[in-house]
Amino acid sequence: MKVIAINGSARKDGNTAILIRQVFAELEKAGIETELIQLAGNIVRGCTACYQCWEKQDRRCAVKNDLINDCIEKMAAADGIILASPTYFADVSAEMKAVIDRTGMVNRANGDLFRRKVGAAVVAVRRGGAHHAFTTINNYFTISQMIIPGSSYWNFGMGKAIGEVEQDEEGIKTMQVLGENMAWLLGKIGKG
Repeated sequence: MKVIAINGSARKDGNTAILIRQVFAELEKAGIETELIQLAGNIVRGCTACYQCWEKQDRRCAVKNDLINDCIEKMAAADGIILASPTYFADVSAEMKAVIDRTGMVNRANGDLFRRKVGAAVVAVRRGGAHHAFTTINNYFTISQMIIPGSSYWNFGMGKAIGEVEQDEEGIKTMQVLGENMAWLLGKIGKG
């Protein structure tokens, strides 16, 4: 059983990655393999609306000069998917939005590749706007027919400087409970 996380932050190993690793720690305790893809340092553009994914139905995006096709392949093979983003102007990063749009189109064009996978949103925030970013990711999961576990609070942690999110005790606890609930759900639906 495997859960893949895609970190949409421009900062590699920043607050968003720290939150993901809190979720991963609980998944790993349950014997679930994890893998983190960090978009930092990669140029990822949005969907070009070429509809080649609908015409070819080959589980690939026609734009081939970035890592989106690798993401699609790993997401399709995974039992669970975490999409994580910092909050930029009350929403996800542009890179995460590109992941959502392009993987979403390929998913739907190819018979709903991610249907019934477990999906969890993780959001890092300095102060405000996290709910909107959280909703953006969850809207992607619901239209992809994925199953979303809950936690003890909405899945975000607060911090600005790298590492500051570790001081948000409630945010860290929320990630831990999310990891526990995700592992439990994967087991209940026969993914583990």
